[in-house]
Formats: sequence, structure tokens, C-alpha cells
Amino acid sequence: MQNLRRVAACLLWICLPGACLTCGVANPVGAAENFDLSGAIVVVPKNLAGPQAQAVRMLIEEVEKRSQVRWTQADVWPEQAAAIVLVGPAAFVDTSVQEHGLPDARRSGFDGIEGYRLRVIDAKPPVVVVAGNDSRGVLFGVGRLLRELRIAKRHIVVPGLLNIATAPKYPLRGHQLGYRPKTNSYDAWSVPMWEQYIRDLAVFGTNAVELLPPRTDDAADSPHFPLPPMRMMVEMSRLLDQYGIDVWVWYPAMDADYSKPATVQAALDEWASVIKQLPRVDAVFVPGGDPGHTDPAILMPFLEKQTVNLRRFHPHLQMWVSPQSFNQKWLDTFISYLKEKQPDWLSGVVYGPQVRISLPKLRALVPKKYPIRRYPDITHSRQCQYPVPDWDLAYASTESREVINPRPRDEAQIFRGLSRESIGFISYSEGCNDDVNKFVWSGLGWDPDVPVVEILRQYSRYFLNDSLADDFAHGLLALEQNWKGPLLTNHGVLTTFEQFRAMEKSAPPSISENWRFQQALYRAYYDAFLYHRLMEETSLEERALSKLRQARASGPLVALDEAEKLLDESVAHPPAPDLRARVFELGDMLFQSIRMQLSVERHKAIAVDRGATLDTIDEPLNNRLWLKRRFGEIRRLSSEPDQLREIATIVNWTDPGPGGFYDDLGNTARQPHLVRGVGLAGDPGFFETPRVGFITGRRFASRYPISWWNNMEALYDAPLRLHYDELDPRASYSVRIAYAGDAPSVKIRLLADEKYVVHPEMVKPRPSTPVEFDVPREATRDGHLTLTWYREAGLGGNGRGNAVAEVWLIKKRPAMPPAAVDEP
Repeated sequence: MQNLRRVAACLLWICLPGACLTCGVANPVGAAENFDLSGAIVVVPKNLAGPQAQAVRMLIEEVEKRSQVRWTQADVWPEQAAAIVLVGPAAFVDTSVQEHGLPDARRSGFDGIEGYRLRVIDAKPPVVVVAGNDSRGVLFGVGRLLRELRIAKRHIVVPGLLNIATAPKYPLRGHQLGYRPKTNSYDAWSVPMWEQYIRDLAVFGTNAVELLPPRTDDAADSPHFPLPPMRMMVEMSRLLDQYGIDVWVWYPAMDADYSKPATVQAALDEWASVIKQLPRVDAVFVPGGDPGHTDPAILMPFLEKQTVNLRRFHPHLQMWVSPQSFNQKWLDTFISYLKEKQPDWLSGVVYGPQVRISLPKLRALVPKKYPIRRYPDITHSRQCQYPVPDWDLAYASTESREVINPRPRDEAQIFRGLSRESIGFISYSEGCNDDVNKFVWSGLGWDPDVPVVEILRQYSRYFLNDSLADDFAHGLLALEQNWKGPLLTNHGVLTTFEQFRAMEKSAPPSISENWRFQQALYRAYYDAFLYHRLMEETSLEERALSKLRQARASGPLVALDEAEKLLDESVAHPPAPDLRARVFELGDMLFQSIRMQLSVERHKAIAVDRGATLDTIDEPLNNRLWLKRRFGEIRRLSSEPDQLREIATIVNWTDPGPGGFYDDLGNTARQPHLVRGVGLAGDPGFFETPRVGFITGRRFASRYPISWWNNMEALYDAPLRLHYDELDPRASYSVRIAYAGDAPSVKIRLLADEKYVVHPEMVKPRPSTPVEFDVPREATRDGHLTLTWYREAGLGGNGRGNAVAEVWLIKKRPAMPPAAVDEP
């Protein structure tokens, strides 16, 4: 009974559960828990070549990197060996097992494409079997073995109960790797670095990589490029072909007018000049926008010509297109084109950022003959397809869009919530900041039911070492929790920091120099530093406001001076300088180890908003800059009553007056009237759920209060709603609104109870200033009120524009006499 319990426990630990992954036990009673493979010989078929040969080379080299032991490769069964690793196609492996009298390693009912069997046979010598159903099955079987090995210096162990038969659930599992200046790291990678990353992805089951052509909407050159873009694209295509991994090309149609024959011919020539140089191309994906902006009635005939053009060089090349950035009219045109023409040259449709309807709705509209591939944005944290829900402003202001962003549980929700309608994915990535997310998606693409923590344990074991597998996995989960809820009350941030600090203190050089460990450590230090800064700057602002409240007694100028001195304490004596210094040390280490460009000045990042989080680490976390500007304006007023009046405006900013209501919509702690919608689990793309939006930066911070740096926004044609109860039915109300968002030209309108116009479509005021409107009495007579905002209907682009920062519902007049109140 004790042995059986041990077997069950080991199976739960070693093997991953799920509908497409079958686990079993070889010789369970009395089986050894571990086998030493330090002296193993790798036995392969004769004349091994192509991707299978690359897989074996990968196995031997990756084991050697971690153990300093180089396995011997042979194509005949050795007469003597400490252990044997038998690798190859299933037919070869099964024949070898039978010829040498070993227990049959086959599993009935298992024949999936790209699948493999991985088994340890307790024999003399012990044999590890890696049997692939095809060439990719061999590659992914080898990858799984690497993930399961327990490796230390000159020591290699395999769990004796390992017995897995598995095939992927989704046929497409890929990531975009764009060699271009806009990325926060990729533009500095050499060919050997790319090969290592391609190997890393293959180990976790990735079967496709998307490349970018030399001309996109990016800069033409980067100070970091080790090779010109076209040469690197050729090298990457060659590497991927050697490993048998599909090559996709993201190719935007950016020219101005494809209705002109000269433009079409130039594009045909340009694309052909690129594609014909690539050793392998399996598919081309053309986004409908961002960049590119062509009516699908013109775009689709152009792509038909382009498909014929490119198939001269790669006869089986597929052509895919997305309705990205389409407005409603263009989306209708696109769907009509597919339904009416049913073009055979089109291979499928891509669903990604800036598609104005949800994936289930798009799947219902697109003819069934066209598969849908997902293009999930896993790299950005705000102003993107899948932003961090209710992200704290302190993080959004400093860590911004392309921060190191492990979000394993969120990514699993996003994956599982929408994957049924697709054949799989190639993710959108702008650099290695999203590294953890890539491996979560690859793991779930193989088996969507696998627990996320198991993927993280394998990630930690393979990239760091076995001793840190569980600790580092839970550390990554803790980093995600750092971003949950208001930072000011998230004391777990310091616990996360202490956990990583403990790992840092005990880490040998092989770990402390590992860029994946450095990334997580950078985030842990950065988050902890922000926590200390926010606590300090929040306290200083409260103390400064307290001085302003005493202005009538102390005099306005004295109050302003004392308040400003308090606010400047955060600059004169910043908190936690040791944490800040370590963040910069880690940032420089990451530039050396993986070429991460975390600063424009130090590392030559292309722009501050492209992952340069060292340059934004000191962005203000309170109203200091805005208050100092207001103080200067108040000092210039000629009379003390005017000065006191303006000071009162500041200290009473959030007060709606007696019987009124206030919402700071970007602040999750101050949204009492927001109608929140479905939420991330049921609405990952935020089509029915309002989400937090941001406009930050030092220039903005000096002009506007912190309550305007974030806002609540609804996407596309969805409404944004506030609901009020317990209003005075006898009173009149007005609504004061601070509009916000990064789409100021998009018009917005406001309705009361969905039928009374508070204001018609209008352009939001620039520069931003609150606007006030009367609420129709008919809307509040019953003591309830719903305010609903809509942006202009049918627009395309990124869907933003319906954004509100603050709302004051103000009771205007005292209650009317009882006789004037309608009887219920």
C-alpha cells in the first residue's frame, strides 16, 4: 500500500493531467524512483538527418550545458552502457525495444500528430525511450525529456516512474519574434542567441515562429543590429527549417493606395524580393491595420495577386488576413467578401488586437471553411488587447506597457476563455519581457488542462535548476499577485520581495547570471521600491493638504510654502535608495545578459515607452507636480480671498457637496457607482466590461491632477455606465465630468436612463477641463439614475475614446415643498 501511495504521488508530480495527455506506470511495484543517466549513451537510427538530427543534437548539447557531461551518440545498440536513451521515430524505437527483449513501450490508441511517448524502462541497463509519431514528435519528446530531467553538475537523473504518451490539443502553437528596432531586446540578438531561443521554445512544444520583413512601420535601423534585417530574416528562416518549425511572416500592407496599378506592382516586386530569399516560408499573415489601412474591397483582390506572386517561390505558402482596425463598414465588407466569393487562395482568418468584435462573434460570421488563428497580445500591460485588470496607477505610470510581465494565471484565463473557436495561436510579442507568458501559452496549447503551476515548475527546472523549481514557480505567481488590487494596501509585495531576496542570497553564479532569474529579480526589486515610494508620497501629500486646510489661520502664502516643502521631501530624501540602486544594477546586468534595453540613455532603447522602465522609475506617484504648478498660479493672485478660494478648490476637489456623489473612475477604491460588467473571466477582450485606461508622463502630470492620469473606458460601441440609487426625488441634479483618454478627437455623448440626452455627441475639451450639464428631472424623479456614455458608433482603430476620469453628481436645489412631489 505504501508503494502504491508513492506511485500515485509521483505520477501527480511528474506527469501532467489532461484530456490529451495519458500517463501510466511501468513496473509500479518496487520500481526505482530515479535512474542515473550521467553515463548514458544516446541511441538513434542510422543516417539520422534533418530535424530529428537537430533534436538529438539539442538534447546532447543542452544536457552538457547544465551538467558538464557530454553524452555519447551511437546508431547501434551498445554492448555495455550505464544507461541508454533511445530516441527516434516510433517504428524504430518499437523495433529496438522488441529486438532487445525489453517490455513493450507502446501505448494503445495513441497516434496523434506531433505526439510522442516518453518512458523509463527498468532494465539492465535502464533505458529511456523517446518515440515520436513524426519528426516533430521526436523534437517535442526530446524537449519533454529535457524538462523532466533533474540535472546538476556532473549529475543527471530521470524519475523512474516517468511514462507519458501525449499529443497536442491545438495544431498551431507559435510566437512572433520580430527583429526590429521597436522591440525591447530582439534587435540586439545574434544568430546564436536566436537559435538558443528557438530551442527553448521547441522544448515546450512551440511549432511555429512568425518573422517580420525588413520594412514595417518601424525605424529602418537600430544601433544594436548585429546583422542587417534581411540577412537576419534569412538566418532565422534557415534555423527554423533546420528544427522543422513552421515559418510565418507578418507582412503589413502599408502602401497608400492599392487601387493604383503602379502601387500594386511595386508591392508585388517588394514582397517577392523578400520572400524568395527565405529558405522556408509556410504562411504569410497580413494585418488589416496598425499598420496599413485599406478598404477590404481593395485589399482582398491585392492579396489574391500577392498569393499567386509569392507561391512562385514557396508553392504551398498560405495567406492569412485579419480584420484588424476595421470600422463596422469595412468589417461588413470583409465578411460579405468571404461569404460571397469563398476565395480558395485564402487559407484562414487571424483574430488579434483591434478587432472590433469578440472571437466567438467573428467565428460565427466567418465561413466554416476558413480556420481562425489567434494573435494574442501577451507583451503589453496597458492600452492593449488584454491589459492588466484594474492596474494600480503607480505601476502603470512607471512600469508602463512593456515591463517584464509574468501573468501566468491571467494568461491561462485568456487562453482558456477563447481557444475553442481557433486552431491555435501565434502570439504578438515585442521582446523578451513576456518570456514567461510565451511558455505558458505553449504549454496550454499542448494541453489546456495542465495546471499553470506545473508549467512554471518545468520552466523553472529547465531554465534554472531542480532545487529552485517550486520556489521560483511560486515566485512568478507572486509577481503576478503584486499587480492585483491597490498597491497601497498590497503588503504581499514586500513578502514577494523577501522571497526573491532569499533566492538571490543563496543563488550560485550560474543562477544569478541567468537572465530569466535576473528578470524576475528586477521586477521584485522594482515593485518593492514602488511600494515604499507610494507609501511615502501618499503620506507627504496628505500632510501637505493638511497644511492647506489651515490656510485661513496661517495665511495662504505660508500654507503654500509649508505644503510645497513637504511635497519636495520625496525628491530631497527619496525612500529606499538601496532598492533603487539594485534595480539599476539588475537593469545593467540584463543589458549584458540578454540585451534588454531598459533605458534610452544607458542602453539605447528606441523610446521611453518601449520598455525603458529605468527611465520612468522616478515618475511622480502623487499630485506634487500639479500642486506646485497650482501653487505658482495661486501666488500670482492679487488678493488673499482669491488665494483662499483657489486653495479651497484644491482641498475640496472630490467633494460633490451635500447630497452629492463622487467617483474617481480610474481608482478601483473610489468607483461606487460604476457598473462593472462581466470581468476578465467571461470577457477577456473587455468588449462588455469597462477597463482602466491611462495617460501618464511627466508633462501630463504637471498639467493635470492624478485623478486624470487614469480613467474608465469602454471599447468600440460598448456603453460606460454609472448607476445611482437613493437620490432625492424632489431635487434637481447636475453632473460634472472630467473626460480623459488617449483619443481626444473621438466624440462622446451622455444619456440619462438610456433615453434622456444629457449632452449630444461632442469633442472632449482640450486642454482638459471639467464640463457640467443639467440632468433631466424626469431621470431622477424615481430616486434612481443611470448615466450612460457612448462614443461615435461604427469606428475602427483601437476602439478607445469612451473614457471618463471623474464624475460629480451634484444636488442643485433644496427639496421642493411636499405638495409639489408626485404621489407614488
